[in-house]
Amino acid sequence: MVDVDWQRLSALAVEAMERAYCPYSGFPVGAAGLTADGRLVSGCNVENAGYGCTLCAECSMVSELVRTGGGRLVAVACVNGNKEPVAPCGRCRQVIYEHGGDECVVLMPAGAMTMREVLPGAFGPDDLGEVAGAPRLRARGGGARAVPAPSRTEITEEGRDGTVRRG
Repeated sequence: MVDVDWQRLSALAVEAMERAYCPYSGFPVGAAGLTADGRLVSGCNVENAGYGCTLCAECSMVSELVRTGGGRLVAVACVNGNKEPVAPCGRCRQVIYEHGGDECVVLMPAGAMTMREVLPGAFGPDDLGEVAGAPRLRARGGGARAVPAPSRTEITEEGRDGTVRRG
């Protein structure tokens, strides 16, 4: 396990939580992450009247990670409005896994746990390569990025007038 200053990471998560936009739930959340190269990134939840458009704090944090150069998360702390550790939701666990992998450590309400423990049997970028015809993955800034397969399938369509169009 990596040596993490949980107090510093949690303080950054609290700072982010204090900027949360949560007029509908009243449940502010902040998240902070430590990257493999030592950078700190953070984010807060941003709610929306169209609930499906709400952005969780962990997703906001990963957006900052990507915006500031990418890399791998090695530790994540999430806090609620009481400044206490809060467990990431299922979607956010998947997002953290994508950018941190099995060994990323998450501060859960019961203590620090690896993503292997937080999201057992996780689906990740390597799983995509197991499907025939799936896009190949290329690492960029420590994260996986899909790139188109080298071959292109040509689609032809015959119009009502008998002409053939190719796409």
